[in-house]
Amino acid sequence: MNKPSIYGLTMVQLADWLEQHGQKRSRSVQVWNSLYKQRVMRFEDMDVREECRTLLAEHFSMRTLEEHVKQEASDGTVKFLLRLQDGNLIETVLMRQKYGQSVCVTTQVGCNIGCSFCASGLIKKSRDLNAGEIVEQIMKVQQHLDEQGEGKLVTHIVVMGIGEPFDNFENMVDFINIVKDQKGLVIAPKRITVSTSGLPDKIREFADSDLLVNLALSLHAPNNELRTRIMKINRAFPLEQLMDAVDYYLQKTNRRIMMEYILLQGVNDQVEQAHELAALLADKKQMTSVNLIPYNPVDEHSQYQRSKQEDILAFYDVLKKNGINCTVRMEHGTDIDAACGQLRSKQMKKAERSREHDSTTLISG
Repeated sequence: MNKPSIYGLTMVQLADWLEQHGQKRSRSVQVWNSLYKQRVMRFEDMDVREECRTLLAEHFSMRTLEEHVKQEASDGTVKFLLRLQDGNLIETVLMRQKYGQSVCVTTQVGCNIGCSFCASGLIKKSRDLNAGEIVEQIMKVQQHLDEQGEGKLVTHIVVMGIGEPFDNFENMVDFINIVKDQKGLVIAPKRITVSTSGLPDKIREFADSDLLVNLALSLHAPNNELRTRIMKINRAFPLEQLMDAVDYYLQKTNRRIMMEYILLQGVNDQVEQAHELAALLADKKQMTSVNLIPYNPVDEHSQYQRSKQEDILAFYDVLKKNGINCTVRMEHGTDIDAACGQLRSKQMKKAERSREHDSTTLISG
């Protein structure tokens, strides 16, 4: 039977567990120091009493993720395809920024949101990741950085990988509490961003959670007709409901929201749509910003193409003239499988072709 990840426990949960198993609560600090400061990779290397090390090794694992494929781009971006204990594959990405080392993590195996342009949704959700599997993605990347010998640390986290984080809310919250803990990785809340496709009730719950991390909303269209066409979630939660939840978040937290907007050639990238978007955000422009994202084409979604540069600039110009704070996202990893979920999809297709070949060979033989 597979053991759960030791990385899935918050400091309080670990202290409770140790106490329930006859250990001092204070040993949780030593365990966390070994995990997140010394970053040991075996229980026997932990700087704690032997009986505690043995107990932890009997009940937990430090290796619930296995590196399956690693791609490195010329700009330093690294995409990891990781295999879970049940054989499922997930993606994690290291992006080297001027301000530090940023990691994009996955929260689900597959995705049920159904955005028509996204590689992540090509394979339906089979399960949520637990908190340990999400934290361990950070630790895998940190181990990669440690092996480089440059002394660099993971400084920023974006929860924007495969899956809808708010559809895995409790595990996502535990993950955030673990990585921002001052006795562990000490990732500052202002350096953590969670992206959602728009679940109004969860946006409100997120506002009430007092996590103090950043929120990004995958908007991608300025009206219901278009958003429903490219994002089926809009059928359940149209823009009116979504914007009500956004207003609640802004009033409750007094924190800004980033609106993510992937530009699709001839679909949502024209100046009239830019004017619609400016109107949609007019009463929120002091507390929102728009991140325009050039599209990374996906083979399975050939109906979508990257917007022309002149259309991107025209769209940007309309927003700026209407007082909307706006940026165009800097791209990373364009010379590898850049789109989220693309590497996983390709590897699964490769495995399927291999099985078909083996089956054909067996029959013909």
